[in-house]
Amino acid sequence: MTPLQKSILNAVKRRPMTLRELQNNLQVDNSRLRTTVSAMVATGELSMRNGTYVPGFATYENTNAPDTIPCTLVKLAARFGFASRDDGEGDIFIPGRALHGAMPNDKINVKLFDHPRVEGSSEGEVVEVTVPNNRFAGTVCLSEDGRMAVEPDGCRDVKFLLAKQGSEGVHLGDKVGFLITHRGNRHSDHRAAVVEKFGSSDYASECAKAILYGRNVRQEFPPEVLEEARAYDNAVVDPAEVAKRLDLRGIPIFTIDSAETKDIDDAISLQKLEDGYELGVHIADVSHYVRPGSALNEEAFERATSIYYADKVIPMLPTQLSNGICSLNEGEDRLAFSCLMRLDEKGEIHSYKFVKSVICSRVKGVYKEINALLEPEEGADLSELQTKYAAVLEQLPTMDELYRKRLVLRKARGGMDIESNEAKLVMDENGRCVDIVKRDRGTSECMIEEFMLLANQCAANAGRTNKVPFVYRVHEAPDAEKMEKLSATLLACGLNAKFKNPIPTQLELSALLDETRGQPIQIPVHTGILRSMQKARYAPQPLGHYGLVLADYAHFTSPIRRYPDLAIHRILSEMLQGVSNSQLQKDFNEFAQQASEKSSKQEVAAVRIERDVEDLYKAEYMHNHLGEVYTGTVAGITPRGVFVELDNTVEGFVPAAQLCKGEPQVIDGVSMLDPLTGKSWMLGSSMKIQVAAADVALGRIDFEYMVE
Repeated sequence: MTPLQKSILNAVKRRPMTLRELQNNLQVDNSRLRTTVSAMVATGELSMRNGTYVPGFATYENTNAPDTIPCTLVKLAARFGFASRDDGEGDIFIPGRALHGAMPNDKINVKLFDHPRVEGSSEGEVVEVTVPNNRFAGTVCLSEDGRMAVEPDGCRDVKFLLAKQGSEGVHLGDKVGFLITHRGNRHSDHRAAVVEKFGSSDYASECAKAILYGRNVRQEFPPEVLEEARAYDNAVVDPAEVAKRLDLRGIPIFTIDSAETKDIDDAISLQKLEDGYELGVHIADVSHYVRPGSALNEEAFERATSIYYADKVIPMLPTQLSNGICSLNEGEDRLAFSCLMRLDEKGEIHSYKFVKSVICSRVKGVYKEINALLEPEEGADLSELQTKYAAVLEQLPTMDELYRKRLVLRKARGGMDIESNEAKLVMDENGRCVDIVKRDRGTSECMIEEFMLLANQCAANAGRTNKVPFVYRVHEAPDAEKMEKLSATLLACGLNAKFKNPIPTQLELSALLDETRGQPIQIPVHTGILRSMQKARYAPQPLGHYGLVLADYAHFTSPIRRYPDLAIHRILSEMLQGVSNSQLQKDFNEFAQQASEKSSKQEVAAVRIERDVEDLYKAEYMHNHLGEVYTGTVAGITPRGVFVELDNTVEGFVPAAQLCKGEPQVIDGVSMLDPLTGKSWMLGSSMKIQVAAADVALGRIDFEYMVE
């Protein structure tokens, strides 16, 4: 900040001033003063109020606001917002009048009110925007006086007027990327300019582009990353490197994935022994190609994860690696990091070792095809599949046998199997959603998941027992208060959910999951239990995994698409080379901490994007089915209305006004009663609905209740 800017700011802090008053007060050249004031208004350091200048909300200091709390604004609506405290101590409610123009993802300072309207809550006022966020995506609309404006995504009824320059060719309903070019003291004073035009908000694909823009997703790789990746165009493994490794090309190793998978990072092998099994989980050795200090590594660290949505992927690594030299493609020699495990007759791990290897996958297995071989339908002709899988066919029954034993062990320890109701979006050649089907997991999907879990368990055990820096996948025990609320909800549903202790055992929760599986109440119960849990995350400390009931767990098996896996490959590689523990601590202590924090943050962002984009495509599909009638299951109840989920996983909202003639009564959060008619609706009950509206831009679907 220049001396003149500081003088201007100090002057308007004492009292609001006009430009003439500032000139008289500071005795500075008029032209220079005007230029400086205009620049400070543009950056938010000053604001105009009733013809005078006052401090803005992007000032570098605010001595009039002591005891403020650094926060990030995380939610904004027309009349309120929520700020998340940077110290992790929860959220602060900000009334509309106290937002002072702050926007989502602004770094702000908040001063708490001495007397919040709700006793015990945190409520406050934005007194300073320290780091403004001016990049957003939104939908072009009209202001109340009929001028062209834009509504930011996720900020209903918040509108900014568009500058004429740059908004040529923009139409009502378009999805756009825009910048806030001028900030006022209120949202209505902000001004915006369009910098990206995506297309009509009637199409999910255009809305998805806007979401990616608004959340600063890195879609293109920087030139230096692409330059490094080009070195792997049509690459083959180096014979000199092969000579240093355990050669496993002579044993029948193969992959099992979905038919459309192109980034294949895991393969398996299994041999039946006299006293048990030898299971091999062979993972692409990405760490051999993505080295510390490289542009490839820096970019992978920043992205931390691939993002999968609809029929597209934003990869963590360029295709030369993700689909090329690192992908365990059928019939091609590949460098791998293998976890070779010995299991006893019961399927318990007896011993394991990690080795650098070279493998050659015999066949690209497909889940659907493997399921057909493992559980053949009566009269099915499997000759073609048997020919395709001839090289590995003998392993399949043994794999199924080991999986069944592992399943028994998982159930015995209380491992939770929560039905997630994942959807598969079916797209046409134009990228439009033409069908939605529930994604069912067959035996092969569950089998591969269990084998990967074993390798992940061994990797974490190696890190913990050798006391080296590591990146663990941790899932801490749930919060007792949340569990108390869950228990009350489940009891109100008529379930036996009286836990012996404030925090239930995994066996208790697993029993509830199994009891309701396949029942009408399954959706709300499984979803309720999931939402009551802590979120799994990455950490440099071995805190265990509550949901899997494992003391040791890490992510080792997907280094093409997850950075934590790549990180521990790098650490384990150094261990195998005999690097001392003290040197490992020196090399990787800070790295493990940074990788854990960054990967946890990026995972949350990626999951939110994937879910939000899926909602867009679901709304696009249902928009083509307006007026059609379905029967769904009541999955959520609020005072405003109920959420109904259809068999294809689509969820829509039915307003309470359609259900109740009187004032609706919500009982224990599990049922809604109309006191005038005596009708009630409960979680898990069926409801006949008609599709009333589907807003693609908002990813929102509204149902109309059909009286049966």
